[in-house]
Amino acid sequence: MPLVVCPKLKATGICHQQGCTYRHDVKICVPCGVVCTTGKTYDAHIRGKKHRSRTSSGRRIFHCSLCKRNVPEYQWDDHIYGQRHVGEAIRRGVSSAVEPEEAVLKANEKLCTVCDRIISLNSWGAHVGGASHRKMKQFIAFRAAFEEAERDKHGITVSDEDGVDFGVIELVHAVNGMQTILTVVNTIPTARVEVVEFRLGSQLTNGRSFFTASCDQASVPFNRDYHINIEFRQSNLGRYEDRLEIVFEDLSLKKRFVIVRALQAIVGSKEDHEQFKPRAPYQPRKRTTRDPETSIIAGPPPAATRAMKWVTKLPWADIPKNLSNILVGGEPVPEVAGTLKSTVLPLHLNPSTYARHYQVLLWTEEFRMQHDLESYDIADAQLIKHGQYYHLEVPGLAENRPSVIIGDRILVKRHGWEKGKWFEGHVHFVRLLAVGLRFHESFPGHTSAARYNIRFKLNRLPLRRQHEALSSAFSPSRLLFPGTRNVPVKNIPAVTEELRDWIYNKLIAGNAEQLQAVASIIQLPPGHAPFVIFGPPGTGKTVTMVETIRQLVRTKPAARIIACAPSNSAADLIASRLKMLGPSLFRLYAPSRNKNQVPSELLPFTHTTISEEGHDLFSVPPMAVLRRFKVIVTTCVSAPALHGVGLPRGHFSHVFIDEAGQATETESMASIKLLSDNNTNVVLSGDPKQLGPIIRSPVARELDFELSYLERLMKTHVYNERSWRGKTVVKLVQNFRSHAEILKFPNDHFYRGELKACGDTRVTQSYVGWSHLPNKRFPIIFHAVSGEDQREASSPSFFNISEVTQVKKYVQYLREDRRFRITNDEIGIIAPYQAQCGRIRRALTDYEGIKVGSVEEFQGQERRVIIISTVRSSKEYIEYDLRHTLGFVASPRRFNVAVTRAQALLIVVGDPTVISLDPLWRKFLNHVYNNRAWIGDAPTWDTRAAIRENGGYDQEVVEVVMDDMNQFTRRMTALTLGDVIPQLDDDDVDANEDRPWREME
Repeated sequence: MPLVVCPKLKATGICHQQGCTYRHDVKICVPCGVVCTTGKTYDAHIRGKKHRSRTSSGRRIFHCSLCKRNVPEYQWDDHIYGQRHVGEAIRRGVSSAVEPEEAVLKANEKLCTVCDRIISLNSWGAHVGGASHRKMKQFIAFRAAFEEAERDKHGITVSDEDGVDFGVIELVHAVNGMQTILTVVNTIPTARVEVVEFRLGSQLTNGRSFFTASCDQASVPFNRDYHINIEFRQSNLGRYEDRLEIVFEDLSLKKRFVIVRALQAIVGSKEDHEQFKPRAPYQPRKRTTRDPETSIIAGPPPAATRAMKWVTKLPWADIPKNLSNILVGGEPVPEVAGTLKSTVLPLHLNPSTYARHYQVLLWTEEFRMQHDLESYDIADAQLIKHGQYYHLEVPGLAENRPSVIIGDRILVKRHGWEKGKWFEGHVHFVRLLAVGLRFHESFPGHTSAARYNIRFKLNRLPLRRQHEALSSAFSPSRLLFPGTRNVPVKNIPAVTEELRDWIYNKLIAGNAEQLQAVASIIQLPPGHAPFVIFGPPGTGKTVTMVETIRQLVRTKPAARIIACAPSNSAADLIASRLKMLGPSLFRLYAPSRNKNQVPSELLPFTHTTISEEGHDLFSVPPMAVLRRFKVIVTTCVSAPALHGVGLPRGHFSHVFIDEAGQATETESMASIKLLSDNNTNVVLSGDPKQLGPIIRSPVARELDFELSYLERLMKTHVYNERSWRGKTVVKLVQNFRSHAEILKFPNDHFYRGELKACGDTRVTQSYVGWSHLPNKRFPIIFHAVSGEDQREASSPSFFNISEVTQVKKYVQYLREDRRFRITNDEIGIIAPYQAQCGRIRRALTDYEGIKVGSVEEFQGQERRVIIISTVRSSKEYIEYDLRHTLGFVASPRRFNVAVTRAQALLIVVGDPTVISLDPLWRKFLNHVYNNRAWIGDAPTWDTRAAIRENGGYDQEVVEVVMDDMNQFTRRMTALTLGDVIPQLDDDDVDANEDRPWREME
């Protein structure tokens, strides 16, 4: 079928037909019949004269019969796919598919056609007097002035009505300069017209321009081409825009007028821009209509679900209906959080209310996780039958988007089947791009041509384990809210000579802080408050924890230790460093884990059982054997399985949690509350200054669910690392990873300058003197690239092609350098968006082994060279808002993790005019520039000026842009337009990704 716009969409503006193969990635203006391929084009159309002439009162108002609300026409799609509308449909048990109805505004409502919002009359005065309304008025006036100024006038025509676009220019040509010509023609025989002046918009705002305009003579002759030479010259990659104002004067009338042309050029790789350009215009992902599931026919679960014999029953812990009703309402996040505080959450957090408080937060997060998972539903899927299994291809599976593991449930309904009836398929295996499902024997006949609707269901097993732990009656204050009474040790435990002699890792022997942490933990009396190993980047916190475990095994024969971590990769690292314990070590994996995901060196420390199908499945040995292990290593959410198979409370003398800052409080408690008694000691290792747990729910974040157990404790007075050093906490200060100059900035801004660079200089100094360093003794580069951040199709993730090209160039420099040799696996590339990571991987197909990933994927890792692409380069100043412009790029913790991964060389590629809006990034950019390590266009601000911690730099940019718009409008009015531009008086207005999913196993 040809790719044409859906007739239903074109006729009504909406199409709910499942499996429709017509094109839908457009915006339709129904009254005008205009098809717009992007949201920007659509917005420009509905503000234009054509639309206003067809709709006498500005945009039409639609009415939603389900929500009983009036909605401006342009907001209709956002409304019917929004959480509020879908939630109302769920509450009523009806379809969310609603056709728009023509609406009449209520008596107390008025449409502001400037802002495209319905405003109550009570709020009208505040609205039209507000900053947002005034800003939009200025923008509309500017656009009107610009559109008028672009028109030919007074008999003068200028070529390139849509502006001068040089397209993509290779860097070698841009350096030498590129030229083009604007042709001017005087069409009036008697007119005497001269070019008086060329003005560039950037120069009028004291900015820099890389465009120049010139002509050979002033007089514009009749009916002969008059040429204006436009030149563009630039030595850096990026996107460059400007505005040329050509001032003419009619000598006979002694009247001046202006004709304006937009200027644009991109310096970069034509091949990269062609390869990585958006496949389709960006449109926000539309949530599929989710009719209620009235009947679900369960399929046979995989053998992995029966690999362990449970002696305790796991509670279901379903989300309470009253909580679900609050969360489904679609109200602003602060309002929902306020409602939860006043209705569901306990008034005070203490040992008796602790469980209820965190259960509500866990349910809130679960609600959002399921909501996000629904966005991966597939409306037109194909199943391929192989024996008893049905293979389902899942786009994004290789990147864990969505995350699917053995035992998950996926609902399937064939097109045309009975409404509300679904078959549940359990996931029996996971391949790179597809999963294998099994259904009930009543699953109807299958053909290769059949198409199915697919719904992903959240794996609730890890969540149920956390609820089970929270519901435990074991809630001692010494673990949940420790105070001075829980720290009986009056003096700092001594580091004995015997301990020094017995230290296994000799690197620790010369490190006072690591020695103190080991000495303090092995001397803790039973039932002590939790102990914290505060380990900033590269200080060896995991090494310290492993040494402590070995010393406990040596000195306390009765000790039984469980060591946990939030992820399998972190748990594997602990286990691999404890291999010397031999048969005393057990690595517990979830039965759903595939053997090929496990390091071969750890397989001897596991236990497996044979399934009915003859497959090895991870399990636990008999209880008598399990109790003999001195050390068990597993993940936080798998630890409760030991309780489930019957291991008694208090079996463990010590619970260790590594990377504890990345675990939610409830994940930490899953490791502690079911397995501890009043004598069990808890040791947490991590850094509250680095990334916390991944929380998908903004409501849960508002209620501090992003605050880990480790960080919550570190905020209390008994964990001040200076006054309570050695008693409850030890801060490690020797950094074994980074060059001193790479370490200096994060050290000063996050760790009070206490960290000491102690790395192997053969590694940390290995890029000093590199030929591409602007400052040969300073192994940091900031490369300024003024690119363009883009999105495509329904993905909200950003990418920046100019930065992809620049990152690739640095990889080529590194790998082709014969003097400074490096392997691919010694290079790491960090980008905050999955779309950028994907394009960088595709650009580096010749460099296999280079890890490209998000900041979260690099926590706990290091590389000799780290390249960071910051991606964001927004120029939408009218909608400028620091939170939306930078998003999680402006996260201090992400910044800290990103810049502390490098051992010898750190390269940051980004748009300084955008990331400098964040005070922390501005400090870093100033630090780099003042150390002469900057490449590209120089900063537009004073790098010696004091930084304002409260920011406000984004508003300064907006003010400059708005002032430029106002001045431009006034100039055009004075020179050309007269009374043409309407004055938009208040009485004359005719005119809401790349978080990754936590490992859930």
